[in-house]
Amino acid sequence: MCTKKCPICSSVVRGRADKIFCSTKCKSIDQYEKRQETEAFYFIVEKQLRINRKILKRFNKSGFTTIRKSKLVEDGFNPKFFTHYWKNKKDDVYLFVYEYGFLSKNENGKDKYVLVTWQDYMTKDLK
Repeated sequence: MCTKKCPICSSVVRGRADKIFCSTKCKSIDQYEKRQETEAFYFIVEKQLRINRKILKRFNKSGFTTIRKSKLVEDGFNPKFFTHYWKNKKDDVYLFVYEYGFLSKNENGKDKYVLVTWQDYMTKDLK
């Protein structure tokens, strides 16, 4: 008779022939590890969105601010991560991280962001 070992803790597995884990604790550990692997991208995106929102909130106290792009990037801002966008009548596309938005501009050869907060009139354009 062959004894089966638990893939998590290497203990002997007792019980049914098709049983894989020695306990519910080891089965839970295995499920948690698999979830971490399959949802790793989600966790990376969610973390970066939280960082971006925090940075935009910190630098946009007045609701409308212009700041150098390099300053935001130094603090960990990544413009590739945003939740939605809004296009104004001039065809400028503002990227938003929840309620905080930014528009990339180049003024006098310097890359800058115009920071804004979501306004009620922007919602009309979503419909």
